[in-house]
Amino acid sequence: MARIPHEDVRARLQKQPGWTLAGDGITRQFTFAGFPEAVAFIVRLGFAAEAVDHHPDLVVNYKRVTVTYSTHSEGGLTDKDFAGAETATKMATGMGGT
Repeated sequence: MARIPHEDVRARLQKQPGWTLAGDGITRQFTFAGFPEAVAFIVRLGFAAEAVDHHPDLVVNYKRVTVTYSTHSEGGLTDKDFAGAETATKMATGMGGT
């Protein structure tokens, strides 16, 4: 999978509301009603990530989950990262996350 040029990353981020560039990755924090909902999101996203063999970094702080995607083997961002961000956003909003 080819690394996306930096100029293209910024253009793609405009199509992914809430996601920001963070080093060699993209990140977004989702907020849920409570801890159980946050953990349920992590579990569901984990299974989705496993199915496509591309795994985000996840940090949970009570009802907030920070998701970061980067393709470490490419040293930056690829199409897989933006596909993962789209999946995470749809999943989170479908579960009441903001």
